[in-house]
Amino acid sequence: MSAIIASPTSKAATPRRRPLAAALLVALALPGMAFAQTAKEKELEARVAQLEAMVKQLVSQQQQQQSQISEVKTAQATAPAAPVAAAAAAPVTAGAVAGNPPAPAKPTIQTAPIMATANPGTRFSYGGFIKLDASLTKTNDGDIPDGTVGRLFYVPKTIPVGNGRTDEGGSDTDMGVNFSRFWFGADTDLDSGDKLKAYLEFDLFGGGSTAFTGNEIATNTYALTLRQAYVQWNNWLAGQTWTNFQDIAALPDTVDFLGPTEGTVFVRQAQLRYTSGPWSFSMENPETVYTPFNGNMAQVQGDDGAAPDFTARYTFKGDWGHFSAAGLVRQLAYQNGPLNQDSDSMGYGLSVSGKFNLGKNDDIRYMVTGGSGISRYLGLALNNDAVLDSTGDLDNIDMVAGFVGWRHVFSPKLRTNIFYSRADYDQDTALTGLLITKGAQSGHVNVIYTPLPKLDLGAELIWGQRELENGDRGDLNRLQTHVKYNF
Repeated sequence: MSAIIASPTSKAATPRRRPLAAALLVALALPGMAFAQTAKEKELEARVAQLEAMVKQLVSQQQQQQSQISEVKTAQATAPAAPVAAAAAAPVTAGAVAGNPPAPAKPTIQTAPIMATANPGTRFSYGGFIKLDASLTKTNDGDIPDGTVGRLFYVPKTIPVGNGRTDEGGSDTDMGVNFSRFWFGADTDLDSGDKLKAYLEFDLFGGGSTAFTGNEIATNTYALTLRQAYVQWNNWLAGQTWTNFQDIAALPDTVDFLGPTEGTVFVRQAQLRYTSGPWSFSMENPETVYTPFNGNMAQVQGDDGAAPDFTARYTFKGDWGHFSAAGLVRQLAYQNGPLNQDSDSMGYGLSVSGKFNLGKNDDIRYMVTGGSGISRYLGLALNNDAVLDSTGDLDNIDMVAGFVGWRHVFSPKLRTNIFYSRADYDQDTALTGLLITKGAQSGHVNVIYTPLPKLDLGAELIWGQRELENGDRGDLNRLQTHVKYNF
């Protein structure tokens, strides 16, 4: 045994390990004490050497782990704060290194982007409104069909026009929340100085069959509908938004969804737009809407043609308000392969609009638009762009439309708006027939009360009239109300 204890291997052990090695040696050597001078002695000596080597390996691993923990602590003390998006790659703690679960981290306040896939520094925003609309509508030449767009807000082309009899009218009450809206935005300022913006906007108006969205009998559910979706890179915009031919800043403050519909440029569509200072230019989705030969009020969507619609706008702003002028040039197209008919024509238009401040509490808002072959841009396509003649050639329909309105603020909680709108069309009745819209007009008066911040209670009286080329007219009288909360 003295030879074994004095072996070189045992000298390499640390003082703390010697009692352990000695205990192991005794436990293993006792059964063979009676045979100390036999071959068992050599076997025991080999086993002790193996045990000491294992102890050395364990000590070395522990030292490496302690070194790693020290390095991590040093890195944590000197490294800058990591964004929340990188929380999944948090530094290893001592407990985690040792194979134990890490200690719970101290709660922190969210200060960085919540989407790991967004560009660093992206700012997210959202908003919208909840809106209850309720209306009482009376027409003198027939009912507007239940569930159609004309029952939800003022759409002049849906005003019934019959033979002038006053006993064919109807009165209807409608309520709904499907003009409620939600939007989501993401804005990023890159290190390069570039600015990126993404925008999505939805409402509940339209979108799908009632078989899937419900009806007024029981569920009154509505489908989510896309309004706007675009990305903006510095001065460039790509996606769907309001046409560049439309001045949304000139629109009146209304209770009805749109208000002066027949006199308003109103289109949302896909486009590529460039803006520089007061100037903006766009290429937009083309769509031709035409009347068949002697088709009267029939409305057919034709070919898109080879060229997009082109617009240009100039806007001048000041403390007094703003003034804007826009131009539109487009190609109308029609093709009927079986009849070997192919026709196109050029459409064009000019629109001027703005808002003029009369003082702190009053302003005038207006828009005047005229052109040829641009009717789908006005009044929710109150009339068509063109009509086909007997040979399949397109003949443009000319038009002029506009509105003017006055807004007065009585107090921060009470305001009123009065406005008038009109549209007139010039078309060849030998081609269209006499049962097509010749013109439409409307008058509006509303009062909007804001009892609490961002909560509006509004009521609007609407008178509308549509006239056909044969002289028949139909009138609409409506009381439109809403409760609207913006968030």
